[in-house]
Amino acid sequence: MKYIEQKRKIDLMLSLIGMVILAPLFIGIMIAIKLESKGPVLFKQKRVGLRRSHFNILKFRTMRTDAPKDTPTHLLDDSEQYITKVGKFLRKTSLDELPQIINILKGDMAVIGPRPALWNQYDLIEEREKYGANDVLPGLTGWAQINGRDELPIEIKAKFDGEYVNDMSLKLDFLCLIKTIVSVAKSDGIIEGNTIKVFEEVASAKENEK
Repeated sequence: MKYIEQKRKIDLMLSLIGMVILAPLFIGIMIAIKLESKGPVLFKQKRVGLRRSHFNILKFRTMRTDAPKDTPTHLLDDSEQYITKVGKFLRKTSLDELPQIINILKGDMAVIGPRPALWNQYDLIEEREKYGANDVLPGLTGWAQINGRDELPIEIKAKFDGEYVNDMSLKLDFLCLIKTIVSVAKSDGIIEGNTIKVFEEVASAKENEK
């Protein structure tokens, strides 16, 4: 309980510093998005927050306005047709996630925690319930993200989220933050398109190697 109170203070400090330092980058990205395509600069999407409450997560818009709103990008059959050129760069560098600093300031999210599920990702929400992972603030990044991101099956992802909840500490948060920076720099674990197809292709490749 004591660390959770400290964690909130740290989150506020880091998000305020981030807003000031990254202000020029925010402006540049907003201009780039507007120059390429029509529509809002920010994308809002209903996500699951603390104790299964709902909130609107903020991202820089990376897709056309006619893209499906409540379907994870990695579950789309052909996500490339919806992603803009600027959006592709933002996703590769994870810069599309920067507006979530606002969510952190508002108290919807933390810097480190389980990534907030879509409101209709019932399987992930229920799996997290087994580990108490719905009872902490979702994060900008987390233990599951540095251990596979989009590559992880739901059961494994929820298990990692549970491990984070059980071992939550300043040391673990610092480790997650550092490893996230490294993962983003290397674009590790990012899968666009249909995840099921990706797993099938990987399994098929391994089978052919035998």
